[in-house]
Amino acid sequence: MKHNKVALGLIFCLFFLWAISSNLLPTMIRQLMKTCELNTFEASFTESAYWLAYFVCPIPIAMFMRRYSYRVGIITGLLIAAMGGLLFFPAAMVKSYGVYLCIFFIIATGMCFLETAANPYVTVLGDAHTAPRRLNLAQSFNGLGAFISAMFLSKLVLSGNDFTRDTLPADYLGGWDAYIQTETNSMKLPYLLLASALILVALILVWVKLPKVGDEEQEAKGKLIDFSALKKPHLCWGVIAQFFYNGGQTAVNSLFLVYCCTYAGIDEDTATTFFGLYMLAFLVGRWIGTLLMGRFKPEHMLTVYALANVVLCVVIMVFGGYVGLYAMLAVSFFMSIIYPTQFSLAIDGLGEQTKSGSAFLVMAIVGNACVPQFTAFIMHHNAQVYQIAYIVPLVCFVACAVYGMMYRKLNPTE
Repeated sequence: MKHNKVALGLIFCLFFLWAISSNLLPTMIRQLMKTCELNTFEASFTESAYWLAYFVCPIPIAMFMRRYSYRVGIITGLLIAAMGGLLFFPAAMVKSYGVYLCIFFIIATGMCFLETAANPYVTVLGDAHTAPRRLNLAQSFNGLGAFISAMFLSKLVLSGNDFTRDTLPADYLGGWDAYIQTETNSMKLPYLLLASALILVALILVWVKLPKVGDEEQEAKGKLIDFSALKKPHLCWGVIAQFFYNGGQTAVNSLFLVYCCTYAGIDEDTATTFFGLYMLAFLVGRWIGTLLMGRFKPEHMLTVYALANVVLCVVIMVFGGYVGLYAMLAVSFFMSIIYPTQFSLAIDGLGEQTKSGSAFLVMAIVGNACVPQFTAFIMHHNAQVYQIAYIVPLVCFVACAVYGMMYRKLNPTE
């Protein structure tokens, strides 16, 4: 039991670290719009580059971990992501959007190792009946990382200066090139801090042994990846629900600062404070949701939370502006439990197919690589009624609500 607590503590650190990474993306989108002179739609491909790794890599990663172990997979992922973070230093000299996209893919590949391993590891490291609650607790550290990234690290990157070639003050020292170099250099420190933390945790895991669980207690046999797991309806539909949820969540997250600064007319400093509050709402939602899991069935909470976000998306679409902004804070609260709840429900009872099921669920994060771009496209081409773009996450949350309502039929043995 003591070993399990130590293992859970280390795994909780992973949830915190990958939240730092993924929740820096909205800030980077805003910053790259300045440094690479991009519009909203072009900058949204930052998300595509990052989340595409979650579609390409999970199956090879699951095969890797089935042959070796969760621990080896986690250490490998930590080192790959750290390497990607350090690449921001040579990238600052090149200043190419394409180079940045490649770096985001590398970082995401490392984080994909962590996510493919950590989510199922938390669910099997203890009583199966409390797995959804345990995973929500672990994901609350994800919320903490998201809050720190949004409230504090974003302010290290965004200077508050938003000049174009035409609006740059004539007396700006060094001119346009100096301005771009200053804005580019500001992106390095957060990734240096992230890389340092990743390397530190990797070194700890080299010395600390994680307890083996489930099929790790025996020598790996049979298929390295088992596609027959998708024949289980609750997993198959869980993958579909995760695709929509991830796409909807990232559409709202990634465009938050763009919504504030480009469309709602809010300055960067105020916008980053709102972004911090947005992620704080997410963190509080995770904590409250974890407590409520002890009293209510996970699938019922999933349904209620998803439907609340459907209503809130309607509010954003109707009002936009500051009303829409405050509605987004509430959206963040109600998004908080959806991902871990759907994940734990989808892999319930998979046994030795858990790693395969986890890989398929992580692949569903590819929704992040296309849904936000569609949302940004609508927003960019309908600037006068930009808020209409939030019909896309609305549809995504409807899919999540349907999964919650259908779950008992999909998994009657539960």
